[in-house]
Formats: sequence, structure tokens, C-alpha cells
Amino acid sequence: MTSQESRAEGEVRDPFGTLHRALWIGGGQWAGKSTVARLLAVQYGVTVYHYDYHDARGHNDRRIARRVALGEPATEPDLDRTWVDTTPEEMATETLAGFPDRFQWALDDLRALVSGHPIIAEGWGLRPELVAPVIDSPRRMIVMVPTPEFRDRQVRELPRATTLGHRVSDPTRAQANRLARDRLVAEDAVSQARRLGIRVIAIDGSRDATAIAEIVADHFGPYLPEQDRNS
Repeated sequence: MTSQESRAEGEVRDPFGTLHRALWIGGGQWAGKSTVARLLAVQYGVTVYHYDYHDARGHNDRRIARRVALGEPATEPDLDRTWVDTTPEEMATETLAGFPDRFQWALDDLRALVSGHPIIAEGWGLRPELVAPVIDSPRRMIVMVPTPEFRDRQVRELPRATTLGHRVSDPTRAQANRLARDRLVAEDAVSQARRLGIRVIAIDGSRDATAIAEIVADHFGPYLPEQDRNS
């Protein structure tokens, strides 16, 4: 293999140039990433890709195929085994191990997007270590993570955060495991971001979503439409 072929093989396929022009919001669960992205979409006319929505709904066939390829049953894993009988540390390790494949599915979605406006991709699976090879500057990504106090508030107030949403034998333990897993995954995102020089915002509730969106917009400033930024 020639050096030119080796370089080409290592490059991220981006036929329409979408990936390299995208802006990325990653981080922890319940940090307000989707809310901030929606605010930026309204204010700046950007196109938003919601990773969590596509990952939960549009990628299920690929998720099944991945389980089969790994020699696992094609059906969904036993919910008690997943949420009750597995430790948060094991859950976090499994989640982190699965992110690279899930990121590739998201990249496939993004490759098919062509927009006359900047594209913001947001979601917890958009990990700093996965996004870094795609971007030409750390300013194309920001990581939002909730403080423990803000996470607790979200769990009390957000309907989708208050319960697991699956029927398991011990809902209380399952919810506790889920929250502990999310904390570990978020801590890893912060560690990876700092290692790569990507900005981290700690969301503590002292600023509302509009204020956070302004901070994110300033961070993404060089890539947002100039006429909208000055309006």
C-alpha cells in the first residue's frame, strides 16, 4: 500500500463536505444540549441533528445487526440484566465501548445532509475523542455536562428523567444505576475533552438556557452566519 493510499484510508469519508463543516455539542445527559441546539436553530437558522433521537429510533436495525455480529441474541437484552443486575461501572464500560460504532451510524446520517446553513450535531454519543479526528479546530466542538446538583434537579423536574421508562423488577435500583452510569460517562467525556483541548461548560443551573446558548454561539462564532450574529 502506498503512503497516499494509507492516508486516504485513514481519512473520514465526507462526500459532500458536511462533516468537516459541522459544529458539535457533546457531553453528559440532562445538560440541556438539545434545548441549546434548538435555540441556536431559531436564532441563527442552523440545521440541527439530534443524535439521541436518531440513535434510539433510526439505528435499531444496525444495533440488532451489531449484536448478531458479536454473537449475541438478536432480541433486546434482558432488561433486568441491563438495568438492575449490572453495576454502574459495568454499564458505563459497555456504553463507552459501544459509542464508536454508534458514532459511525451518526456520521452516515450526517453525510447525507446538505444544507445552506451550518449544521449542529448534538448528543451524548458525540464523544470528544470520536469527533476530534473530524474537525479542523477545537472551536467546532463544545462539551456540556451537568453538575451533580443540576443533574438532581433535572431528575426531579424532567418527566423523561424521573423514571427509567422500562418495566423492571426493581425500578428504584435501575434508576440509581442509570444515573450513576450517566455520571461516569459524563466524567469520561470531560476527561477526554480536556485532553484534546475541547471546551467544557459545567451546567449548574445558575444561567438559563438562553444564556448558555449565547455562550455556545460565541464559541461557534467564526462558523455562524455573520449577518445573523449581528442582528
